[in-house]
Amino acid sequence: MLAYRHAFHAGNHADVLKHVVLLQLLRHLALKDKGLRIVDTHAGAGLYALDSPQAQKKGEYLQGVARLWPLQDTPPPVADYLQQLRALNPDGSLRHYPGSPQLVRQLLRPQDQLRLFELHPAEHQALQQRFGGVAGIELRQADGFAALKGQLPPPTRRALVLVDPSYEGHADYARVLDTVGDALRRFAQGMYMVWYPVVTKPGAAAMLKGLKALAPAGWLHARLTLQQPDALGFGLAGSGVFVVTPPHTLHGQLQGLLPWLVQQLGQYPGASHVLEQRAV
Repeated sequence: MLAYRHAFHAGNHADVLKHVVLLQLLRHLALKDKGLRIVDTHAGAGLYALDSPQAQKKGEYLQGVARLWPLQDTPPPVADYLQQLRALNPDGSLRHYPGSPQLVRQLLRPQDQLRLFELHPAEHQALQQRFGGVAGIELRQADGFAALKGQLPPPTRRALVLVDPSYEGHADYARVLDTVGDALRRFAQGMYMVWYPVVTKPGAAAMLKGLKALAPAGWLHARLTLQQPDALGFGLAGSGVFVVTPPHTLHGQLQGLLPWLVQQLGQYPGASHVLEQRAV
């Protein structure tokens, strides 16, 4: 949706879950020297200023990354996440928040490739200014759902694909399912990470059921529910990630991490988590 701008939501609790898990996937895949292609279908602007009018409008980051920023004794995946953020905020003040493209760039090796797709003109321009001409990174103003077809299979036969649209339109849920299904037919060995919001809109349950049926090589699903929707049913109650072909270590990492995140980020007594997997 061209109306969606992630700057209003940067650093919120959904970003925390998405980026902590993304970093662990990247760390696992980097254990092998062979080159990796990372594809971000909905890249956004790549980097966000938390003191901007957009971020300050609702201050969503205050209930997300800002709660974790001052902590010293954190689980290893969170410590890794905070270390990546501190590289962008060396003076100790939390002013800049990385989108997925910036996080990947910080871990990108010379043999790796990063492919960024973003349809929104202003977001694409921001990507171009930050990542244009950087070795190993290609970006295009395009519909990431459709553009993924041309990225698979990669020459190295190793890929991590992040699919995280805005879901502002109901059609996104079905498009995610269709896109992942097509990607698996093209490259079944790839690792695919789907992010989704926990909101009152229908669509997520059917999408998750479909994703589970598409993943014969195994899957993992993690979800945080951290706040209650308002009286009209609006608001982001939480978020989830679904990983196709997850690392065998991921379930163990998240088993202790998700309850810790609920404790740190929960905003009402009913805050909870879900962790399930099908191991092959």
